[in-house]
Amino acid sequence: MRNTMEIGGYRAIIQFDPDIEMFRGEFVGLNGGADFYARDVAGLKREGAASLKVFLDMCEEDGVEPRRRYSGRFNSRIPSELHANAAAEGKSLNQWVTDTLGDRVAPGMA
Repeated sequence: MRNTMEIGGYRAIIQFDPDIEMFRGEFVGLNGGADFYARDVAGLKREGAASLKVFLDMCEEDGVEPRRRYSGRFNSRIPSELHANAAAEGKSLNQWVTDTLGDRVAPGMA
């Protein structure tokens, strides 16, 4: 189970903060920080929308792209057996890793 919520086309990670007995949401993939707190799901949606609006308005005022750009590059050393698995499936190592991560992290995106 992923503790995420989508608000206005942006994804937020939701965690419970036992010190204040509230849920905390934090938008990911932004060029800055935007978080919000609430005691329930309805509150998270409401506060998340308000936080996102403030963030997006500030970005527009400053002429900043709200979404962080990712290079898409990933360097890793893997066991030769995994490289061989990719070749056995007739795929490049890059395509095999992309497919495998896509199946695990975000089904349907690879």
